[in-house]
Amino acid sequence: MTLRGRLPRTAVTGGVAMTLLLALAGCGGSGSAGSDDGKIHVLVYGDAANKVEKQLIATFNKKSKVKAVLDTIPGADYQAKLQTVISSKQAPDVFYNWGGGSIKQFVDAGLLLPLDDFIAKDPGLKSKFLPSVFNSAVVDGKPYGIPMRGTQPVLLFHNKKVLAEAGVKPPETWDDLLNAVRKLKADGVTPIALGGGDRWPTLMWFEYLYDRIAGPDLFTKAVGGDKSAWESADSKKALGMIQDLVKAGAFGTNFDSVKFTDQGSPTLLATDKAGFELMGSWEYSTQQEAHPGFAEKNLGYSAFPTVSGGKGDPADLVGNTNNFYSVLKKTKYPDAVAEFLELQYSDQFVKAHLGIGNLPTTTNTADHLDEAASPDYARFQYDLVKKAPAFQLSWDQAYPQSAATAMYQAIQEFFNGRLDQDGFVAAMQALPTS
Repeated sequence: MTLRGRLPRTAVTGGVAMTLLLALAGCGGSGSAGSDDGKIHVLVYGDAANKVEKQLIATFNKKSKVKAVLDTIPGADYQAKLQTVISSKQAPDVFYNWGGGSIKQFVDAGLLLPLDDFIAKDPGLKSKFLPSVFNSAVVDGKPYGIPMRGTQPVLLFHNKKVLAEAGVKPPETWDDLLNAVRKLKADGVTPIALGGGDRWPTLMWFEYLYDRIAGPDLFTKAVGGDKSAWESADSKKALGMIQDLVKAGAFGTNFDSVKFTDQGSPTLLATDKAGFELMGSWEYSTQQEAHPGFAEKNLGYSAFPTVSGGKGDPADLVGNTNNFYSVLKKTKYPDAVAEFLELQYSDQFVKAHLGIGNLPTTTNTADHLDEAASPDYARFQYDLVKKAPAFQLSWDQAYPQSAATAMYQAIQEFFNGRLDQDGFVAAMQALPTS
């Protein structure tokens, strides 16, 4: 989820939960939704995009009598830690999420505030965003989220220098990718950096291959409860191609001990030790923050390769349509929260996120593309998203959160060879869909 957009979610131990509560206390105190300290607390994942969120908080605090505090959760496991804190006295007023399945359990539990009244008073909270994106946080016919940050398609990033030295070009087809893997491996670098230790980066390979081979309908059926989709010929073809890629040495041998969340895989790419990395569009802001010279000169990007004979449109995308801010029903300052949410479609918001490589989904984004940190990168993303016939939500966000741990385990074990095709199919068929 930047992180960036998406994050791994695993079980939280009592020690981790206590560390979280202490961390939240240290960065802003008890959230006013659970314990009134006269402020609204905005909880987000701690990453490079926080610089923008801090700017917006500062702007808000200059005008509002009720002040806002930005609380962050550092490291991985944002969603699991959110589940720990959301019903506690440390609960935030506003929190970062991915819409869809990531908030449905909170809606079902009656924790979230429907935003109809906010929108009735300020129609811009809906009309200023692209409809397809805004609707990703509509649950049971009610809006529960306002888009924030930007759309996050998964792209194939590359190191221009490494590819040039190996005589490799960004692959347009799957065969091109396999040929690039062989050349890069022969050149002594890891062909594809992979943060397998986080597990969700591995999932991206499944998402794209399933879409390219079967089209978006197979996953739509699967997440809708049609378990037979996982045992289809298209499903098994995708699994076979994943196995071929792993066996070709595309990811090296220690990918399960590398993580994105501790800068492991981005650093491999930035320090000329890997040729490619399949990652959400937040890779740009991550590299811009940690390796600015590389981001400026040698970070390249392309769409995921086509697959010959596949049913999916080569222009299809996978990833996260956006991140969202949702509001706790028990916030003591709904009027202040509504005023804070208005900033999410302001020109300041759009310019600031474009400045770190994010692509907001506001209706005024196209007017500011020339002001992006990399106008070419912004236009590349904008065109992809605008033209995509289908934009498949990340599997771990489309499924209910109760499915996450088992899904990640199946993905990891299939990738590293501890689970065969039949075992993977059975594991996916066992996932809860509601």
